[in-house]
Amino acid sequence: MANTHQLVDHFFRHEYGRLVSHLTRALGVRNLDLVEDVVQTSLMQALQSWSHKGIPEDPTGWLFRVAKNRAIDSLRRSNRWDSISRSVAQRKSNDLPVLEDLSDQQFPDDQLRMLFLCCCDELPVESQVALALKTLCGFDTAEIARALLTSEANIQKRLFRARERLKESKWELSDLDRATIQKRIEAVRTVIYLLFNEGYHSASSDRLIRKDLCEEAIRLGLLLCDNPDTNEPASQALMSLMYYHAARFEARTQENGEIFLLEDQDRNLWDQRLLREGLHWMVQSARGESLSRYHLEGAIVAEHCLCSSFQAINWGRIVELYDLLVGILPGPIHLLNRAVAVARWKGPDAGLQELARLDSDKSLRNYYLWNAVLGELNRQAGNLSEAGHYLSLAFEQCPSIAERKLISSRLDGILDNSRVGIFLK
Repeated sequence: MANTHQLVDHFFRHEYGRLVSHLTRALGVRNLDLVEDVVQTSLMQALQSWSHKGIPEDPTGWLFRVAKNRAIDSLRRSNRWDSISRSVAQRKSNDLPVLEDLSDQQFPDDQLRMLFLCCCDELPVESQVALALKTLCGFDTAEIARALLTSEANIQKRLFRARERLKESKWELSDLDRATIQKRIEAVRTVIYLLFNEGYHSASSDRLIRKDLCEEAIRLGLLLCDNPDTNEPASQALMSLMYYHAARFEARTQENGEIFLLEDQDRNLWDQRLLREGLHWMVQSARGESLSRYHLEGAIVAEHCLCSSFQAINWGRIVELYDLLVGILPGPIHLLNRAVAVARWKGPDAGLQELARLDSDKSLRNYYLWNAVLGELNRQAGNLSEAGHYLSLAFEQCPSIAERKLISSRLDGILDNSRVGIFLK
């Protein structure tokens, strides 16, 4: 039973978006609610059936046939199937999404179109992201809420309004053209970036799911880079950034889920193939005149990954890159990360001075990493009382069990008056 549950989880992550995209293209955006329902119900049926009868030889095909039949049955009950059949029959064969076509070529095209549907410019950015995470990546509302730092109730409202707006727009997946791509591609990259971050920094203790999320983001990024209309330098830079991070995935955590900081990671565990992929995409992205956030964030991670040791990292260069990043995309998180780099470069007091300049930003005060960094730098500066205060706040606010353990060990370290490291993962 446990293996069956794991396989269904695997399929939920890997197949959910493929099935929803394909069925939505075939049945129309107005039936998106129904498509999501039948895919979810089919997954539950798979769990029950495979637990008793075993996993079929072609689980993807099995799942698709069940979802398709459920969708048609539901449409017939609501008297909508006949109108869809007539509409499909009137269309040219090359425009027709064939329900039985499960080819490897058809699925990527459907998902790319679904990405651009979710990033419709009539939707607020926060709704675009929520809808893409739900329909393409199989996130539930709790996971989306955690990824976007909001409540589940807000996510439910966003998803409902987004679906209603898409129905009103009457835009279909078959309508994607070059002009639409240019209008929406930045939002598409943002969605992929957030998906990867949720996997890489997830509060979930399930390593399999976390890796799945990162792999899904890379897979969606490759969809962009495999299409000549979306294979832009910024898309390639995003691929570089994700590969550099993914290369360190195995070295970041212990078997029990506890976190290794960057300075403590065994570099022999870094995946050299993924590092080469990161370098490959970085070289590919170095063309044209545009400099995106992904170019700069990728360059920062490359400074960590491509030097010979942690001690050899050029923190002055990283601060320069953060200055460029803040110039094109101001934000408190980038300034917080810049302060960490300054502390590494010039010492904890210099880092605390940088943080003091951000103290008026109220949005940071309830952010656990803000308090964790404040606590750590005060610890290194010998301000033990302040360090204990901020680390205690970070412990209370932190959503991740693994990170709570890390913060707890730092609190213990204050009592032991031992050396601790900056929260840099």
